[in-house]
Amino acid sequence: MSFDRLISKIIEMKNPTVVGLDPKLEYVPNFLQKRYLDDDGWTLKAAAKAIFAFNQAIIDEIHDIVPAIKPQAAYYEMYGHYGIKALEKTIRYAKLNGMFVITDGKRNDIGATMEAYTNAHLGAVKIGDSEIEPFAADALTVNGYLGTDGIAPLLKVCKERDKGIYVLVKTSNPSSGELQDKLMGDTPLYAVMGDMCEKWGADTIGKYGYSAVGAVVGATYPEQLTELRKRLPHTMFLVPGYGAQGGGAEGLKGGFDENGLGAIVNSSRAVMCAYQKEGCDEREFAKAARREVIRMRDDITSYINLK
Repeated sequence: MSFDRLISKIIEMKNPTVVGLDPKLEYVPNFLQKRYLDDDGWTLKAAAKAIFAFNQAIIDEIHDIVPAIKPQAAYYEMYGHYGIKALEKTIRYAKLNGMFVITDGKRNDIGATMEAYTNAHLGAVKIGDSEIEPFAADALTVNGYLGTDGIAPLLKVCKERDKGIYVLVKTSNPSSGELQDKLMGDTPLYAVMGDMCEKWGADTIGKYGYSAVGAVVGATYPEQLTELRKRLPHTMFLVPGYGAQGGGAEGLKGGFDENGLGAIVNSSRAVMCAYQKEGCDEREFAKAARREVIRMRDDITSYINLK
């Protein structure tokens, strides 16, 4: 009922990174697109098949180096029910290969609706005498700005099924400060939300000192990242914004604790499109992704003391 499984994998692999599998069809190499477009035409079905094949090849190349993937649900939903199937298959394939899966859905609602989101992504649904996990992710990103009513249904499943959540606290986008930096008294709103994460996770703290309630804190705001690490000792961070959004490895170090733990850093486009940046043969796209995750690991760990 914490992030112990993920932290154990980070320690084992000496790699505090996660790959965001957020594929657009244009990221998929032409030869792979053609394989499915020739069979099914210019259809959502063909696009989703190509995307899953793309994901599968990348997972094959990185699962022994990277502890986790983070598929963003929107990139699958835009391909309709075929895309949703590709998301489900991607999650299951990654877990078969021993990876921890964080679904980036930023879900936000209350009551029965939040229970439905929770059961879909982290829990199970009852059908007759059977309990079936629709997506079976290990963690889910959520928006906490509806307060405890939107978080409580998730906490119950986190405890029962050893799952985790990452609550939006200080996001990496340029306009995040329009709301998140506003003061409530003398305290910025993002810090208030961080304090709530500590409160929500207080009875789910695991062996590494972190609870089942994490926080999304952007690499693009290194001062706030450092501030929040000191303020939130039991809250694990999911850190977007490294690489393509401009966040650098040196600025990330303040998000980690003295053991080099407490945060996992995401990179999406830089990994998926590494073959384009390298200018290598497009059939080498998965190998290029592997080279990029090794470069990313070495870059980040050169600034932290991961024991």
